[in-house]
Amino acid sequence: MISSSPFQALIFDCDGTLADTAPLHYDALLAAFADAGVEFPRSWYLERVGLSRPAFFKEVREVFDAEIDEEAIMSRHERHFLGTVAGVEPIDHIVSVARTFSASVPMAVASGGQRRHVLATLEALDLTHLFSTIVTLEDVVRGKPAPDLFLEAARRLDVEPDGCVVYEDSEEGLLAATRAGMRAVDVRS
Repeated sequence: MISSSPFQALIFDCDGTLADTAPLHYDALLAAFADAGVEFPRSWYLERVGLSRPAFFKEVREVFDAEIDEEAIMSRHERHFLGTVAGVEPIDHIVSVARTFSASVPMAVASGGQRRHVLATLEALDLTHLFSTIVTLEDVVRGKPAPDLFLEAARRLDVEPDGCVVYEDSEEGLLAATRAGMRAVDVRS
């Protein structure tokens, strides 16, 4: 799963890479959008996992012709998600990689998610202690597919970007890793 050439650090995305959070986020979003009268199929949501919050809301507005209060929806989503995150499932083969290398190389989580969601997810899976640093969207100016999250993680780990291997589950994340000059592992394959 890791390139045969040497590496100095590992960087993991969280949602969809270390943790199967999509079912929890889908349920939380359905509950959050209920007051606005918007209901979308799971398949529609899964095709959009990895979109930024503004891009996701833009699609909801366009596809469902809905007037929505983003802040109210995100507040309801957060309450629901944080209330159910204890039931999150790990993505075992990637968690196994993190556990295997945690004592031998510095590791980071670099996620486009909100810090409180990422921390709650990692804590629910008892993984927080494996990582030297956790970088989230609040720590950078631009999210994926910009390289900022991964470059900030490398900076905090004190490792050059070309010494990092990134584990990712989205096209945007894989593109961000490439733009950062890092090797990327597509965990979907």
